[in-house]
Order: sequence, then structure tokens, then C-alpha cells
Amino acid sequence: MSLLQTPQSQAGVMSFYDAPSKGPKVNPKLVLIGVAAFALIILVAGHFVNI
Repeated sequence: MSLLQTPQSQAGVMSFYDAPSKGPKVNPKLVLIGVAAFALIILVAGHFVNI
């Protein structure tokens, strides 16, 4: 039987997420609005197409 081992501190996790990335900076609200709009378009299209 193996025991779960947890890290002694969360410093490694925080430094990973705080590390600068080369990707584009996107506002989280913009992402949520985009996902909601995409889901709405799919629902409306599915209603009219009747797949």
C-alpha cells in the first residue's frame, strides 16, 4: 500500500503559474463571453438544422 505524498510547500506551483509566457494575453472575461456566444450559436444552429 503506497501513501500519497504532498509537497511541503506550494512555492513550486506558484512560481509555475507566475512564470511569464510568450503567448497572447487574453482577458478571462473575454474568453467566457466567447465560449457563451459559441455555445449559443451551436444551440441555435442545432434548433434550425434539426440534426
